[in-house]
Amino acid sequence: MTVLATETRALFMLFGATGDLAKRKLYPSIFNLYKKNYIDQKHFALIGTGRRKWSDQDLRDVILESVKDSAESEDQANEFASHFYYMSHDVTNPEHYRALSDYADKLEAKYETEGNRIFYISMAPNFFGTVAENLKSQNVLSDNGGFNRLIIEKPFGRDYKTAEELNNSLGKSFNEDQVYRIDHYLGKEMVQNIQALRFGNPIMESVWNNKYIKNIQVTLSEKLGVEERAGYYDNSGALRDMVQNHIMQIVTILAMEEPVAFKDTDIRNEKIRALRSLRIYDKDEARENFVRGQYGAKGEQRDYRHEDDVPTDSNTETYVAGKLMFDNQRWAGTPFYVRTGKMLADKFTRIDVVFKKPLIDVFDAGDKDKSGLDSDVLTLFVDPVQKVILHLNGKVPGQGFTTKGIDLTHVQSDEDRKNTPEPYERLIHDAIKGDATSFASWQEVGRAWKLADVVRNLWDTEKPDFPNYTPGSMGPKDADDLLARDGNKWVFTLD
Repeated sequence: MTVLATETRALFMLFGATGDLAKRKLYPSIFNLYKKNYIDQKHFALIGTGRRKWSDQDLRDVILESVKDSAESEDQANEFASHFYYMSHDVTNPEHYRALSDYADKLEAKYETEGNRIFYISMAPNFFGTVAENLKSQNVLSDNGGFNRLIIEKPFGRDYKTAEELNNSLGKSFNEDQVYRIDHYLGKEMVQNIQALRFGNPIMESVWNNKYIKNIQVTLSEKLGVEERAGYYDNSGALRDMVQNHIMQIVTILAMEEPVAFKDTDIRNEKIRALRSLRIYDKDEARENFVRGQYGAKGEQRDYRHEDDVPTDSNTETYVAGKLMFDNQRWAGTPFYVRTGKMLADKFTRIDVVFKKPLIDVFDAGDKDKSGLDSDVLTLFVDPVQKVILHLNGKVPGQGFTTKGIDLTHVQSDEDRKNTPEPYERLIHDAIKGDATSFASWQEVGRAWKLADVVRNLWDTEKPDFPNYTPGSMGPKDADDLLARDGNKWVFTLD
């Protein structure tokens, strides 16, 4: 892992500079890094590209609008925006890359960025390979001692085959250690905190195994429907959109072994090792261990098949629940349950670690007045609040000896919340430093696709009984039955 000085000189090139993601997330994140001196305030520039016939000032006006709420002064915002330049660009035209190379050389000389170049592709994945190959063939990459780093958004392919083709295409221009596959969930504070809680606390790591843990549950719940993303979503579905990337990355961090050292290469090695033990189901096992759903209508809320831009016969799933198994010494026999969906009860992300009950309940002597012991549960709330709750057994105050559940709770303070960077800010900073800890490697992505492909191929051959869950619920009944077959239940329910 290469760690650079606090202030880093760099020339950024953003492909897709006129897009919604750039306006909402990227420009504010870069501005925050600028304010905190993680980017050298004098020695940086950004070239934004897009098909629109914009001028530099058009782009700068967008920048000013994007950062107005966090700027300390108008002068600060204007000075920041002055480092941004625009070039109308057709990513399929090699001549445009030659012009881009010349422009980059001029700005590099003006801002003395020492040959450090970061390329961010915020476009449809089918353009990733085209952009990467032209960056190299048309000499846009730096060759004077600085670094070249490529940041790309998800989705990384539609299945293993297309992901592998895309990876091979990128590999013609960039080495694996130069590619940063961004997954904003890996930039969330509580997701990063998983490793601190596990590996920084012997009391926790000593019970982080199948001897003590009954099951682990990961829930990514969304309250809204597909809205304006219907066109994209219907060609993706919850499995591709959420499970293959966000959920699998969280599960891998929960399942991995302790790294030799807390650095990107060692952490990636352990994540890959965990995924190699992930059980890849056959068709029958996938049918048994995965559930899909599609929301129906409720009141004024239309069912999915009658949303704008959705075919009325669509079988695209808006909900997925699944059971994952790792066939290794630490986790053999302990299921990891995952679920995600749209139009659920609320918007939140949580991780529930359910511990096994004592083999013998010493408090149960046949007295009907004595309550049974609860399972200990560690819950990590990822968003919208960052909170940790450890649910334990305690005594009911007063005469007698009846047990009840008690919660030990830690909630992120207002001060800590204020100092916590947004995921994109954190991840762009890591890419600037050359720290790949919170980015997915190709081997991780490829292994996740191997599992997703089995499920996807099964579902593509079988007609579902849709719709099968009501907006405002936590999904179809089959998702509850998935756990009930193992004698388990979801920690979070609406009961």
